[in-house]
Amino acid sequence: MRVTAGNAFAVGFSRLGSTQPRNSFPGDLANARATSLSTHSVEPGETPSFAAVRAAYQPSDIALLDRHGVTIHEVRVDTRRRRLAWTPLAAISPALQAAVLASEDRRFYVHHGVDARAVLGAALQFLRGGPRRGASTLSMQLATQLDPALQQHRNGFRALVQKWRQMQRAWALERRWSKAEILEAYLNLVTFRGELQGVAAATQVLFGKVPHGVTEAEALVLAVLLRAPNAEPASVSRRAVALSEAAGGGATRHALSVAVTQALGAPPGAGPRVALAAHAAHELLRGAVPTAPVESTLDAALQRVATDVLRRHLLALRERWVHDGAVLVADNGSGAVLAYVGGGEDLSSARYVDGVRARRQAGSALKPFLYGLALEQRLLTPASLVEDTPLEIPVGGGLYRPQDYDEQFRGLVTVRTALSASLNIPAVRTLQLVGAEAFVQQLRRLGFSGIQESGEYYGPSLALGSGDVTLWEMVNAYRTLANGGVWSPLRMRPTQPPGAAQRLYSEATTFLVSNILADRDSRTATFGLENPLVTRFWSAVKTGTSKEMRDNWCIGYSRRYTVGVWVGNFSGQPMRDVSGVSGAAPVWREVMDWLHRDTPSSPPEPPAGVHSATVSFADGVELARAEWFRDGTQPGSSAQTLAGSQPRILAPAPGTIIALDPDVPAARQRVALEAQPNGTRARWWLDGTDLGAADELLLWPPQRGRHTLQLVDGSRQVLDAVTFVVRGGGAFGGF
Repeated sequence: MRVTAGNAFAVGFSRLGSTQPRNSFPGDLANARATSLSTHSVEPGETPSFAAVRAAYQPSDIALLDRHGVTIHEVRVDTRRRRLAWTPLAAISPALQAAVLASEDRRFYVHHGVDARAVLGAALQFLRGGPRRGASTLSMQLATQLDPALQQHRNGFRALVQKWRQMQRAWALERRWSKAEILEAYLNLVTFRGELQGVAAATQVLFGKVPHGVTEAEALVLAVLLRAPNAEPASVSRRAVALSEAAGGGATRHALSVAVTQALGAPPGAGPRVALAAHAAHELLRGAVPTAPVESTLDAALQRVATDVLRRHLLALRERWVHDGAVLVADNGSGAVLAYVGGGEDLSSARYVDGVRARRQAGSALKPFLYGLALEQRLLTPASLVEDTPLEIPVGGGLYRPQDYDEQFRGLVTVRTALSASLNIPAVRTLQLVGAEAFVQQLRRLGFSGIQESGEYYGPSLALGSGDVTLWEMVNAYRTLANGGVWSPLRMRPTQPPGAAQRLYSEATTFLVSNILADRDSRTATFGLENPLVTRFWSAVKTGTSKEMRDNWCIGYSRRYTVGVWVGNFSGQPMRDVSGVSGAAPVWREVMDWLHRDTPSSPPEPPAGVHSATVSFADGVELARAEWFRDGTQPGSSAQTLAGSQPRILAPAPGTIIALDPDVPAARQRVALEAQPNGTRARWWLDGTDLGAADELLLWPPQRGRHTLQLVDGSRQVLDAVTFVVRGGGAFGGF
């Protein structure tokens, strides 16, 4: 449709009593109208092609696209001005085109770049002493926008010379461009109000619409803002009414008043139109600023769901001192990241901190990789028995005494129960079997780059997740289990080539670990029968809570997806009464349910070398059941035992240093000697002296020096032995 000033608005804006001459704006207003568009400016005297100007145009916001081409986030890359994508003339409202022509250049389709009638009228009015009147056409204004040399403010004779050059550029532009191209370029490059440049930015920010959706009243307001971008609301309303009445338009005063209120009430620094993946956008746009939309592997629908679910649960947990969280979803096969939620947006205590990349303590969420290493080395099977009994380990600062979440001891438990119920003491004993150094190296191979290279740095606490990890690393490590033990890097760009794959666990091992993590019955000892970890489809999942409830994790996988959730506080403030089941798990469950609303997830088939066998346990430790074993690890008898369950000394721990208090009477100080005889008639021997039966706790009066304590059977055979040191002063002397 060809739009002319005559078929919509028959009067120019100059007839409305404006005292501002064309291209004679005071101060920064002139600068706003004559902003140098560096991305499409040309050398003085050069007339660029329309195609060149459009190709050089760059929006101020770069769009992040999801895997389907949907805009998922916009990032501001040009803070000088706000302009969106170039808008073709056919996509601009005819009412807006007509309003602009009526206000700025009502003879646009008649002249050839310079309106001689308007120039003559402006000159006569000036000679008669009347107010100065502008005479620049749209073509002259566009020529000024394209030529930086014409944007310099001149006075006197120089101003006349500059005006003549402007006319020459306009004539040249009209010879090379069509009228439609000139109007389209003008509407995309002109400044409407403040930082808003072009119709797309103006209509979106001021009215929340695309250019083809503005009403006649809104079009009139936009046309008024071209001449009076900083005018007060009353002035804009008066000018818009005058323009409408002069043109014989149908916009009512009420409609114009509403449009003025909405346009002038818009925030001056409006944010991005779409803001679903702020942290992902920061990650993808790091470095050089792109000039075109950036593609990603994200899924807009899933990103929205994960964001909404996290926000809802953070609100529910707010009274428990939970303010932050993050969600990461990956496709198991390709490693493509499908959702990346780095925080709770406005609910976050530090909204610019990326919870996906922030390092936090892992808690029990590292246990699958520890037990996986023990299973890989054939040190344990899922039916092996480990002790959940009091344990003391000497460390640099004293004694390390791990405890389970409920501070209870269950005696002998199977590896299946220990892992699925997330028991702490069996995990520490397993670390002693595997070795801290071996576990550290395996964690680093899994991509946990923040783990220190020496196992001595962590000591036994590494079994309980004292290392610092990120949600990004956790999700990919669990994805390794989902992929049969093969690790490869995650990716967020569709064009990113797949990284080198590396096998870290055998298929047999990951099948056993996954089977345990999917075992609903075995985890009931800690989590109960009904909990958010239970899904209607096959999934394997593990929770984790760091020391003092500072971090809460839930990471799990189905046959197709791996989902990781972290909740806590970026400040490190402890949460209150929040466990893995009540904190991160509900978010994990809801996201996983949405992913599998139409997608099945069936249990994996056992790989070659894994078979089922029936096992039973002595003394009713656990009920008899069918269990999975790697070939060659099946039990030879019905009773499953571990070497660590032999008679042993519980206290003092090996290497203990006992410091006596000189201010406490000697008769009041005792050292507890405690053993686990396991049915034997064991006795205490201290430095070669028989102290009596070891079936009960013995309180020994300490003597300074180095001591050797032995647990012996009836034939004086040593069952266990430890050495310890007593130091003290006063009545006991020094050491």
